[in-house]
Amino acid sequence: MTPNTGPLAGVRVIEIGGIGPAPFCGMLLADMGADVVLLERSSGTLARQLFGGGRDTVANRGKRSLGINLKAPGAADVVLKLLKQADVLIEGFRPGVMERLGLGPEVCAVRNPRLIYARMTGWGQTGPLAPRAGHDLNYAALSGALDAGRWHGGAPWAPPSLLGDMGGGGMMLAFGIACALLEARRSGRGQVIDAAMAEGAALLAHGLYNVHAKRERYPGIEHILDSSAPFYDVYACADGKWLSVAPLEPQFYALMLQALGLEDDPDFPVLEQYSAAHWPRMRERLTTIFAGQTRDHWTALFADSDACVAPVLAMDEAPVHPHLQAREAFINVAGIRQPAPAPRLSTTPAAVRREPPLAGEHTCEVLRAAGWPQQEIDALLAAGVIEQGSHNAA
Repeated sequence: MTPNTGPLAGVRVIEIGGIGPAPFCGMLLADMGADVVLLERSSGTLARQLFGGGRDTVANRGKRSLGINLKAPGAADVVLKLLKQADVLIEGFRPGVMERLGLGPEVCAVRNPRLIYARMTGWGQTGPLAPRAGHDLNYAALSGALDAGRWHGGAPWAPPSLLGDMGGGGMMLAFGIACALLEARRSGRGQVIDAAMAEGAALLAHGLYNVHAKRERYPGIEHILDSSAPFYDVYACADGKWLSVAPLEPQFYALMLQALGLEDDPDFPVLEQYSAAHWPRMRERLTTIFAGQTRDHWTALFADSDACVAPVLAMDEAPVHPHLQAREAFINVAGIRQPAPAPRLSTTPAAVRREPPLAGEHTCEVLRAAGWPQQEIDALLAAGVIEQGSHNAA
C-alpha cells in the first residue's frame, strides 16, 4: 500500500491477540508506521469472529499475523525470542494470565530490558476488582462518566464501547506507549504500563468533574451538557431523522434564534438562556418547530451559520458527507469503508500500510526474518507450537 514513513517507523510491536481496546491500540501504532506482529491462533481470535473473519477485520489493518498456540509447550520460548528484537509488547488479558503462560513482565525484562510491556485491563493490575470481568459499560459506570450522560435527566447512557474500551482504554494505552518509547530512547530502560479502562474513562470525564465541582456556585450547571437544556439536545425532524442542536454560548444561541425567526419571541429570552424555568416551554416549542421540516431542510438552513446545529448522520451517511469527503476522513481497505488514520501529521503522516492479515498469514515470514532456521520452523509447525493458515506456505 503506502511506504512505511510514519513517525513510528522502525518501532517493533508484538501484540497478543485479543478483543477491543488492545487491538485498537495496535491499530493506532500500525497506522503511525510501527511494525505490529499479531500473535494469535490460526483459527482466529474472538475479535475476528466478532468484527470479521479475515481482511475485513478493521482493527488488524497494517499488522502481520503469526499463528501460535500460547498454551503449547515451548510457545513461551518462541515469544521470548521474538521479544528480544521488539520494542513493545501489548497484552489485554486479566491480571496473572501472562504470568501463568511464562510471559510475565519480569521474565520478559530479563530477555529485553528496553521492552515496554503494555498491559490493558478493565480495572487495572491491582485492587479489589482487578480479577473481575467487565465491559465498557461497567468501566464507564464506575468512573462516574456514565451517570453524567443522562438523557433529559433520565436513565444513564453512553455511546457503545467509546468511553471505556476505545477512548479510556486503547487510546490511553497508545499514549502511554508513545511516552514510554521516548523515555526508553533517553534512558535505555523499558517499563510496565498498567492501563485500566475505568481510570481512562474517568480521565476522559475530567471536564465533567470540573463542572461538578462548581455546582454550588453555579446551580444547574451540571445539567447543561446532559440534554436537560433545550439548547443542547437532539430533535426529531419531519422525515424521522434527527438534528443536533448545541448553541451553548449566548452569541451562538442568538444566531439560532435569528435563523428560526425567534429573536423577539418571549418564550426565548436571550438574556435568560440559562434560566431553567424557561426550559420546558423552550423545549416544547423547539420540538414542534424542528418536527415541521425535514432534516435536510434544517441542515441547509444552518449550513453557513455558527449556530452549532448539525445533522445526526447514520454510519452509511457520514463517509459521504461533503466535509468528511473533502477531508478524506474515510478510506476503503479490503472493500471495507472505515475511518482513516488520525491525527494528521504534516511531515510523517499516518497511513494504512497493508490490508488486515489472514490468521497466521505471516508466521513463517516473521520467524525467518527474526533468524529462525527453516528446520526449526518446520519442527515448531509439526509440534503445533506455531500455526499457519492454508494460505501460508512454509
